[in-house]
Amino acid sequence: MTSTSAQSTALTPYGWDDAWADAFTPHAAEGLLPGRVVRVDRGQCDVVTEDGVVRADTAFVTPHDPLRVVCTGDWVAVEPGGHPRYVRAYLPRRTAFVRSTSSKRSEGQILAANVDHAVIAVSLAVELDLGRVERFLALAWESGAQPVVVLTKADLVPDPATLAHLVQDVETSAPGVPVLTVSALYGDGLDILVSLVGSGTTVLLGQSGAGKSTLANALVGDDVMDVRAARDVDGKGRHTTTTRNLLALPSGGVLIDTPGLRGVGLFDAETGVGQVFAEIEELAADCRFHDCAHETEPGCAVRSAVEDGALPVRRLESYRKLKRENQWIVAKTDARLRAEIKKDWKRRGAEGKAAMVAKRGRHA
Repeated sequence: MTSTSAQSTALTPYGWDDAWADAFTPHAAEGLLPGRVVRVDRGQCDVVTEDGVVRADTAFVTPHDPLRVVCTGDWVAVEPGGHPRYVRAYLPRRTAFVRSTSSKRSEGQILAANVDHAVIAVSLAVELDLGRVERFLALAWESGAQPVVVLTKADLVPDPATLAHLVQDVETSAPGVPVLTVSALYGDGLDILVSLVGSGTTVLLGQSGAGKSTLANALVGDDVMDVRAARDVDGKGRHTTTTRNLLALPSGGVLIDTPGLRGVGLFDAETGVGQVFAEIEELAADCRFHDCAHETEPGCAVRSAVEDGALPVRRLESYRKLKRENQWIVAKTDARLRAEIKKDWKRRGAEGKAAMVAKRGRHA
């Protein structure tokens, strides 16, 4: 087995540091090798180690909990030899990007681990879907990573005024988040993005056709990812990336490219939703009732802001939608909370009917 300094030299480009080395100490005493997972595929994974990239089986660390399976970005302890090799453990994660699956059991799916930046790629070739951007942002904030929104294919919007308007729309939906415009085809805006993700680990997220693979190739400086044209009718592309791949960037930092995500379900992302809609949460602090739903309650500071034009109606509707969705996902695994939600829905329904009756009486 090579020395600690050799390990550091080989693994440093992938994010190895003193803290990871300390966490690995018990596994080193067992003669295991440290490594980072660069790809997972059907129960096996590729791990970059001091000996290069090795193929390892994850059977020993595949529990029933889908959030505890080995995933791209994990730091793991691998057997030094053997056919097959096995991953014996993974180190505690600093961050984890999780979404809900389409399963009726409301399970979470971990997409990437130990991520510092979450780049959300949004194509300017199609109409902006600000609600989807907010959804990605909620998951990113909840993961513990710093989100960055990258508007790709900026060369398709040649008018500066139009481009500035689109950027402003996204900035309104992404408070506290950098919003960049990039043309990977011509290299415009890439220098700013490279400086933002030049250290730590970045996960690249977005729908198929958002230009993620083209962006990944531009950042890596080589055609490492397959690229196909998006359909003209809706701007959607095929899944050219079918697995999550971890790549060391020549300018520093590490990139995890992911397949296009059609479904982006929240999974216990209350904190993330709150950060995306920070201005609404701030307004809500001045509502008369602490449990105000911002619908029909008197003294609602949020609805007052909508009526004054200070808060866009679309933002409030999106906030309500994500809050309800997240609450329901959590309630599926919490019977007490599920009963409280049903009780609350009945109460609000009764209040709404009463308000309608009173309104009709006034008009009469």
